[in-house]
Amino acid sequence: MDYQLKVKQIVDYPRCRIYREFLRSLMEDRDIRTNGSSYLFYYMTLCSYANFRSSYRRIEGISYLVGPGEWVCRTSELAEWFRTRFQHQALSILDYLQKQNYITYTRLGRNSLVKFSINSWKQHNTALDYNYPCLKDVGFFFFPVSAVHELIGMGKCSEMDIVLDLWVHAIYNDGQVQGSELGPVVYFRNATGNPLTNFSDLALRWGISKATVSRILNKLQDKGYLSLVSFTGRHGSVIYLCSYLSTMFNVSDVMIDKEEVSMTFKVPLHIPEESSLPETEAVKDGQITIVDREGCVSGQSPSVSKPHMKEVVQKVAQILAAQGIPCCECPKTLYKLYPLSDCKETDLRYSLEVVCPDGKMPYRFELTLSPIPSPEDTPAHMQAGYSHKTTENEERR
Repeated sequence: MDYQLKVKQIVDYPRCRIYREFLRSLMEDRDIRTNGSSYLFYYMTLCSYANFRSSYRRIEGISYLVGPGEWVCRTSELAEWFRTRFQHQALSILDYLQKQNYITYTRLGRNSLVKFSINSWKQHNTALDYNYPCLKDVGFFFFPVSAVHELIGMGKCSEMDIVLDLWVHAIYNDGQVQGSELGPVVYFRNATGNPLTNFSDLALRWGISKATVSRILNKLQDKGYLSLVSFTGRHGSVIYLCSYLSTMFNVSDVMIDKEEVSMTFKVPLHIPEESSLPETEAVKDGQITIVDREGCVSGQSPSVSKPHMKEVVQKVAQILAAQGIPCCECPKTLYKLYPLSDCKETDLRYSLEVVCPDGKMPYRFELTLSPIPSPEDTPAHMQAGYSHKTTENEERR
């Protein structure tokens, strides 16, 4: 039988799956720094080694019984996981986590071994009764989101802490979160449903400066961990994670189109005084036809001038081509624009018809533009901005 798979992630879920393989790849990436004081990375690393069931580990000829939520290791291994130069630095991290009641640990084998236990392990993960070795590089464990907020607020976050914080707060295809249908978007559960954020809020959350936030996010984007979509003015930024779907759901990752994100969040589309599009643009002015409504004067305040309207159509054609509509890449395709609203209205609606030269049935879309008032301190003739969105009304071939 054939089945159709639909993946949906729920924003209100109190725990997040952390795959050990993903965490191991982060631990091996020495370019991501761990010099912070929030301890999120250290605690999550300990959780990744905890057992789901009882097993025995033999070290230096002695077998140690390790129960669910526990693990025993050499102190040198612990320092290697935490990337500390000395073993006493790794033990001081365990002391802090034990003081905060996250773990309990003891020293064994003349202080050369450490046996630790995750205090809340059975609350968030299933503890199995039978004995069997637990693999440490495959599978996943559940990590509570509340612990992320607690640890993030304890001190300055490292680059590794920031990566894990973004990963835990990624949401995909949830109707409660705007833009999550386009890809796994970072949403910090502020009860607004809007993942737009700014560097000031991130700096306050992570205990670092705005300049450091910008540097780290751009570094992670260059390394392929995320896709940062920043908007002009005070609109903020949206963060999408790369390789999230393949890791969490074992499905193909999606490409994030920044123009499509702009339409989803209804951010302004700035139309400059002079056209910034190259002369070799696929959509020429001769392909665009704008039908004027009787009584509509393009010089009125809420209306859109024909040069600016052609700029908008060219931009929408680029977006539709990126979404897989081949006609928008053809230099013979015609674009017909019909007004659906009076020019005196605040939001201007148009019907956009994409006519294929081969005689196929046209694509039809509805285009909505909302004029944005210019700042008082800026002359009106210096700016021309419009917020635009495209909703597919009817698509036929």
